[in-house]
Parts: sequence; structure tokens; C-alpha cells
Amino acid sequence: MHSLNFREGDAYASDIINKLKESELIVVEGTLYPLLTRQKNAGLLSYRWEESTQGPPRKYYALTDGGREFLKDLDTAWNELVDAIESIKKPNYNNINKYLTMYQLAINKNR
Repeated sequence: MHSLNFREGDAYASDIINKLKESELIVVEGTLYPLLTRQKNAGLLSYRWEESTQGPPRKYYALTDGGREFLKDLDTAWNELVDAIESIKKPNYNNINKYLTMYQLAINKNR
């Protein structure tokens, strides 16, 4: 969600949807608005109304101080998860060497 500009200021719901679509995440208004409302009710977002020259007023969302802190915690948790997955994906050479040694001992034993 970094590219949604919540860190930089306000975001309009249709801009959020467009950014998510650009990121190949499919979100529709019927999904996004309840999420924004829940985050607002949890104190993570605030909103303001702004008059529009092209129709009804627009609702712009912004992170609250609690929302910024929560996002920081999410970033930390995400980075820890990525690090954990990367460490799982890396070969553990100690285990590989241990199994190779055991295999070689088993082969030598059967000769």
C-alpha cells in the first residue's frame, strides 16, 4: 500500500482502486468502502469532504497517527515474513553436508 500515497497525504477511493488495479490486485468499490469504514472506525483513518467541480463532494481518506503506527508495524511484520521465507528458501548447507556425509557412510558401510 505504499504507493497509495497514504504516507504523503489524502487518498480518494477511486484513486486507491486504480492503484490496486495497476498492481494487479482486483478490488471493487463494494469491497473497498467497507474496508475503509472499518479502518476509520478503528481509528486508523480519518476522512474529509472536498467539493468537486465535476459532481458531488469527494471523500478523501488519510492515515491517523494510530494508522501510521499500525502501518509501520505492518511493514515490520511483512519484512520479517519475507526474511523468514527467504531463509527457508535458501539451502541449509549444514544439513545438506550432514545428509551427504550420512549417505556416504551408508554407501561405504554397504561395500
